[in-house]
Amino acid sequence: MSKIDPELKKKLLKESQNPFKGLRRILWIAFSGSAFLGLLIMLSKIANGNELQQNNLFIQIGACILFPILLFLDKNKD
Repeated sequence: MSKIDPELKKKLLKESQNPFKGLRRILWIAFSGSAFLGLLIMLSKIANGNELQQNNLFIQIGACILFPILLFLDKNKD
C-alpha cells in the first residue's frame, strides 16, 4: 500500500498531467494587461494627432485578442 495521502496523490497526478498551469495563467494575465495598456497608449497617441504605423496597431489589437483567449482556454476543465 502507498503511504501517500490520497488527496495529495490526486493533486500530484493532476499537476503531472498539466504542469506549470499556475505560472501559465499568471503569464497570460500579465501579457493581456500589457497588451491592453499598450493599446490604450497607442489610442491616446492617435487621439493627440500623432501618426502610427497601421501594422503596429494591428499587432497590438491581435495581442489584445490572443492573450485573453489563451487565458480562457487554459481555465480548469473540471
